[in-house]
Amino acid sequence: MSVGTAMLGACALLRSSVFAQAIAVAPQSALETGGPAAASIGELWNLMLWLGGAVTALVLAGLAWAIFRRRPADMNAEADQRPDTRGERLNDESGARGRVESGRPRSERIGVRVMVGGGIVFPTIVLGFLLVFVMRTLAATSLPSHVFAQPADPPRPGELTVLVTGHQFWWEVQYLDADPQRQFETANELRIPVGRRVIVRLAAGDVIHSFWVPGLQGKMDNIPGRTNALALEASHPGRWRGQCAEYCGIQHAKMALVVVAEPAAQWEAWATRQRSPAPAAGDSVASADRATFLTSGCVLCHAVRGTPAGGDLGPDLTHLASRLTLAAGTLPNTPGHRYGWIADPQAIKPGSRMPAVPMSPAELHGIARYLGTLD
Repeated sequence: MSVGTAMLGACALLRSSVFAQAIAVAPQSALETGGPAAASIGELWNLMLWLGGAVTALVLAGLAWAIFRRRPADMNAEADQRPDTRGERLNDESGARGRVESGRPRSERIGVRVMVGGGIVFPTIVLGFLLVFVMRTLAATSLPSHVFAQPADPPRPGELTVLVTGHQFWWEVQYLDADPQRQFETANELRIPVGRRVIVRLAAGDVIHSFWVPGLQGKMDNIPGRTNALALEASHPGRWRGQCAEYCGIQHAKMALVVVAEPAAQWEAWATRQRSPAPAAGDSVASADRATFLTSGCVLCHAVRGTPAGGDLGPDLTHLASRLTLAAGTLPNTPGHRYGWIADPQAIKPGSRMPAVPMSPAELHGIARYLGTLD
């Protein structure tokens, strides 16, 4: 089988599976909480669910009683009683259907009590009770005012701060530090140490996006010209899928990210690797593959630290092979998917900003192999 035929077959396979969203690297559920903020939101959700269900059942029970209750045999329905026209004759509002000569009828007095009790007193008590839990949840998920800084401002000592910028249709992730030498960048993947609060500053490079990792935190918008912030904290190691929750264009549905929580020592080792430049070529084949990449159109949009590639329109590729996904959570990061994504990105993610760069099968092989070495 020729190289070209193999590539066509691989692309056809990708086209047939892309709509099925074959990737499942992590759960995306607000009901499976992994941190204190999400747990607080989950408790509020459960309270609202049970309280709302109880109120709904109570209202339906009252409605059923009003419709099906037995009435005294000598009691005429109000609509069947003779109208009282005294109010019309006296030009006042004292008259009413079914009134007696003096005082309000018993049914009307009961109705007023039910309306005041069920329409004012009861909702006030229920909503006041709920308000206490809402304020407690806001306190558990909010941040102090000093974190709302300019996007690239250095964090305070001891704070782990990440700047996440939404682009059409991917996430730029920058780990900030007071020492510029310790800063690094990745894309579509956020790794955090277990048990440590991470401040996530949110920005947008084009239109409004919304950062949402339901297993760890509520959602918050990325707004052009404004910096929002939220806190992420994982109680245990694991993976959680996040999603852009604000319609941002044709590929909004395929703008995902993965949050990975690791023990502190493991995370520090990962961060140290991420700060280093791309590994040097180990042999003549790797050198040729590197040269093929650096002479391709890829370098116009992508950066690889330690090489002349310095594009800033697309994700930083310095440690691409260490990431779990490609194309912002669209595909698992495997050699076959790298071939398909490089060869024809529009077949996988139509409307994305990555064009299909013309290249020969040999060039495709070289670029895909080189990206596979960027660990």
